[in-house]
Amino acid sequence: MISNLLLSPDMGKRSYQTIIVIVISILVFLLSIELMGISIGELTGGMTDSISVVTANPFIGLFIGLLSTALLQSSSTTTSITVATVASGAISLQNAIPIVLGANIGTTITSTIISMSYISKQKEFRKAVAAGTSHDFFNILTALLLFPLEVNYRILEKLSGYISSGIHITGKSGIERSSGYGFTSIFENSTEWIVSKLGPIVALLIGIALLFTCIKFISKWLYKILIGRTKDRFENVVFKNKYRAFGWGLIITSIAQSSSLTTSLIVPLVATGKVKIKKAFQFIMGANIGTTITALLAAIFQSEAAISLAIVHLLFNLSGVILFFIIPYMSNLPIYLAKKMGIITMNIRLVGFAYILIAFFLLPFTLIYLSQTAEKTSDPVEITIED
Repeated sequence: MISNLLLSPDMGKRSYQTIIVIVISILVFLLSIELMGISIGELTGGMTDSISVVTANPFIGLFIGLLSTALLQSSSTTTSITVATVASGAISLQNAIPIVLGANIGTTITSTIISMSYISKQKEFRKAVAAGTSHDFFNILTALLLFPLEVNYRILEKLSGYISSGIHITGKSGIERSSGYGFTSIFENSTEWIVSKLGPIVALLIGIALLFTCIKFISKWLYKILIGRTKDRFENVVFKNKYRAFGWGLIITSIAQSSSLTTSLIVPLVATGKVKIKKAFQFIMGANIGTTITALLAAIFQSEAAISLAIVHLLFNLSGVILFFIIPYMSNLPIYLAKKMGIITMNIRLVGFAYILIAFFLLPFTLIYLSQTAEKTSDPVEITIED
């Protein structure tokens, strides 16, 4: 079944070219992570304390991740950059975790925006909004449950640290790398040479451009391969039962490295009545696990803290799946909220646009600004008494 979807009839002799392109894309992806890590390390050499102060407030970190992902429309890009920043030592694992959790919420904006395109079709609009926002409510509810636990007890950080402590593929933290990864040293030499010749700012911009382009290229290019001529029967193959829907969401997103792309496929299928929202939601949960592959890939050959951060991303999404897929009746909550949002938005069209504007842009930006202002005003004032 997988081979039927991955190798569409028109591919033929191009299967080897497909493998080569995928391998090259992954290598460029790893190169961009290495380049960003070295560049960030050079740039933040004397600013580590300042960065730590800014991200020390977990709420600021959460909304930075949400806002940046909403602007980029790619949680893969945000989490990869965060992994590179942690690997460089510019930000601690504890301060980086809220950014990744925020990125998980910010990535849902794409499917929600796509649902707004059905605004002129009254019969389809309600279902489209419900499908688009079900991804939102899954991540928002998971964050509401896990974020307070992480802030107070650092559960994800401790668990990920325990798991990553057994992985010896480490780098910038000062712990020895395992031998046998020769191409990584080639990357290090190449990236260090690029940074020394072009400077850390230009090198960082190149790294970000390579990362963003690579992720977008892989997602769009593999979309054609994964779906191809099977698009017309896609819903029959993928949504036969809840386990298949979950599995295909995981597989397709793991390969395409973009949950935004795969979850966006769901909106038109639900809007036109081809797929029930419950099965679409099961696909979305699988996609949330699949999207963690990007951070895990970015953390390869990096520091133990970077690997821990990638594992945190996996644990967060896995916890959401346990809550809303495995536990009976829990999956009804995000679906119920999504359906209610669909009904409200159908009756008052501006609600949908107001929701996107407030939840993804105005609210995080305002809270970041207010948090920083509050911290400045609460700084202790030094009083000197002259004799």
